[in-house]
Amino acid sequence: MKHYVLDTNVLLHSPNAFTLFSEHYVILPEVVLEEIDRFKTEASERGANSRQVSRLVDALLAKGNLLEGIVVNAEGGLLKVETNHTETRMPPHLDLTKADNRILQVCKGLQEERHDVVLVSRDTNLRVKASILQIQAEDFRNDKVSAVDEQYTGRAVVYCASTVIDEFHDEEYQTIEASALQSFDAVHNILEPAVLSTNQFVLIKSTDKERHTALGRFDGEKIVHLKYYKHNPFGIVPRNVGQIFMQECLMMSAQEAPLVILKGPAGTAKTFYALGTGLHKIMECRSLEYHHLLLCRPNVPMDEDIGFLPGSEAEKISPFMRGVRDNLFVLMNSNGCEEMKELAQIEDSVQMLFDNRIIQTEALAYQRGRSLQKYWMILDEMQNSTPRQAKGVITRPGLGTKIVIIGDPAQIDHPYLDSRSNGLVYASERMRGSKLCFQVTLQNDECERSPLAAEAARLL
Repeated sequence: MKHYVLDTNVLLHSPNAFTLFSEHYVILPEVVLEEIDRFKTEASERGANSRQVSRLVDALLAKGNLLEGIVVNAEGGLLKVETNHTETRMPPHLDLTKADNRILQVCKGLQEERHDVVLVSRDTNLRVKASILQIQAEDFRNDKVSAVDEQYTGRAVVYCASTVIDEFHDEEYQTIEASALQSFDAVHNILEPAVLSTNQFVLIKSTDKERHTALGRFDGEKIVHLKYYKHNPFGIVPRNVGQIFMQECLMMSAQEAPLVILKGPAGTAKTFYALGTGLHKIMECRSLEYHHLLLCRPNVPMDEDIGFLPGSEAEKISPFMRGVRDNLFVLMNSNGCEEMKELAQIEDSVQMLFDNRIIQTEALAYQRGRSLQKYWMILDEMQNSTPRQAKGVITRPGLGTKIVIIGDPAQIDHPYLDSRSNGLVYASERMRGSKLCFQVTLQNDECERSPLAAEAARLL
């Protein structure tokens, strides 16, 4: 059996991580418990997770002695707190008063006892130091999903005969059987039967007429027409196929599409479209589907250091919401006004949305425990959230609430997240195929912010 030594950041990311290693030993150096204890007073996700770890470990004490090992799962895996190996020789340049180096010392001590040792850490630098000491090290992979180019995009290009597309537009038929579609296998350069997921959008191309195309959605059984491609919510006109797909799932009711996940590079109008459609639903539709537009961002400094900014919660969050105000200004300035007086009036209109609480901004960390009824809820920059945070907010909505999750997996600021382990892609992969979830990944060539933004998204 292997001995998996867990770093502190693994437990702060997933408090029940020590139960996930099957029949193997899980080792917690005592310094890890000390670090966990240091974070328990924080009013953040990290603080909540540290307290959860303490509760789980405390519950195990009734089952035995942690110094000898306690069974933690059905496969017989053992959890053990390690306080030994303080005399294990380490390179003189390593300061053993630092937690990371003490963890490495425990690994080396276990290795010298001829155990098969694996250090599990989300810290790249610690894994590098471990490899220098010839200690096997791995990232925590439980919440990781596929590589970026293999992740679900919510859209596909499929092929069929022109006659099938003609019938799709005929009022008598209006649908296409999934068995009539093919996808292109770039590896073998052949067409093969298309495999689609429920609610996946499709660009249908003709196999015999190059410019003969159609757009549709797979409802789980067949391809159906898009309902809202001719709409212009809050005056927004879709400029590309990705935006047409995005508009379709945003315009659907909360009963049809309670969860929408939008991924893609900067400048593809994800936040802009979500805000515009939300304002359209709240301010322009006769039937009031939603009472409020709630916007949250899991910005790392916002969630961890919010107390250091002056003022109320809204005032503390305000600096992190400047991008939202930029989008609202553009939405309100649909006529392209340039006069100073008119621009000032638009600024006042934007401020009125916040003053009248039509738009509310809150910290993601404070959504735990809520039950939201009839909210249009936008979760922006979710690539900086953890899978645990994503699960926490997706389980918040009550009846009539629609959640729009937005992010770019290529722009991650969180020190322990990457393009395969953040809350955005975790939710995307786990919710794939759900009838209640619609997804669209925008492409680099669908950037509409400016020619420079499009070029930067492609080259940088």
